[in-house]
Amino acid sequence: MTIDEDAVRAEVRRTIHALVDSGREAGVQVAAYRHGRLIVDETAGTADATTGRPLAADTPIFSVSTGKGLTSSVVHVLAEAGRLDHDLRVADVWPEFARHGKHTVTLRHVLTHTAGVPDLPADVTPADFTDWDRMCALVADAVPRWAPGEQIAYHAWTYGWLVGEVVRRATDRTISTVLAEDVAAPLGVTGELFFGVPDADLPRLAVLEDNGLADLMAFASAHLPHFDAVAPPAVHPDATIGSRPDVLRADVPAVGTLTARAAARLYAALIGDVDGVRLISADRLRQVSAVAVRGVEWVFGQEMAFGLGYAVDDDGSFGTSGSGGSLAYAYPQLGLSVAATRNRLGANDGDPMEGLRTLIRDAVRAAG
Repeated sequence: MTIDEDAVRAEVRRTIHALVDSGREAGVQVAAYRHGRLIVDETAGTADATTGRPLAADTPIFSVSTGKGLTSSVVHVLAEAGRLDHDLRVADVWPEFARHGKHTVTLRHVLTHTAGVPDLPADVTPADFTDWDRMCALVADAVPRWAPGEQIAYHAWTYGWLVGEVVRRATDRTISTVLAEDVAAPLGVTGELFFGVPDADLPRLAVLEDNGLADLMAFASAHLPHFDAVAPPAVHPDATIGSRPDVLRADVPAVGTLTARAAARLYAALIGDVDGVRLISADRLRQVSAVAVRGVEWVFGQEMAFGLGYAVDDDGSFGTSGSGGSLAYAYPQLGLSVAATRNRLGANDGDPMEGLRTLIRDAVRAAG
């Protein structure tokens, strides 16, 4: 049975315009690739409600932890090129990290959120995030909570400096440079995938709004005993920190600024060929997308499964989602990748971006 792509696009278009017209959303992007071909590329609403600037397919949006998928993909592209190994000991390229018994932590532990160093100092500030060397020094001097591999604990912020500094030490390039040169450029999406956003691109970004995410962060802070350990109060991952130009300009690779179209294209190139570009081999794809660890995670107290740098879902997908409503996932068995972003960061709103992912997945799955 052949998928009716026109019908899928029409349903996505109807859904996102209804979300915007009802006032639930400001701007939404949705994109999907199937077998290396763009089948959905829909946008609706505004990038800036104050000025009325429309949201376009190439308008980058700060997308919180969906950016971790970019970070992880950089690692795998470098591993494919022989520049990194998943079992590399972090301290072998970053000797300072060996302090306090962390000498056995490997890149694999980092990718699976089992490195044992999810914490940040309670008084860390957004301004600190703009100082790469300071943040790496804090992570290097961290006392591990457990032996590596012993406990899954979402490394909400530290993931970015752990991976990013390993990349910098191993390649003598920043992770932003590797993302731009080794991922975005070959895929033809330069200007749509960022860690640190160049000054010239800041005016292009969508303006963020809060729609309950800040309240959710406050609730988590009050009710989850370990939440503030990994995301201290001044650096909750919300619209406030995602709107600061100094933070947006900085490399903070636990988060990212991206378009849905570029994220979907990246995942499509992880699972197959996209216009002659394939980022990793089929064998490496199997390695990174398989469940590597599963168990009750320390921060949220829920069962989680991770591959190498991605969440692995029971529906056959791997990828990452961001607080407030953004996501990028691939379904290797379906040849499908899906990404959705929005600039009104919400919580407890029925997760409409997840609904859009499900809509596209189910349509493709039904087609066989």
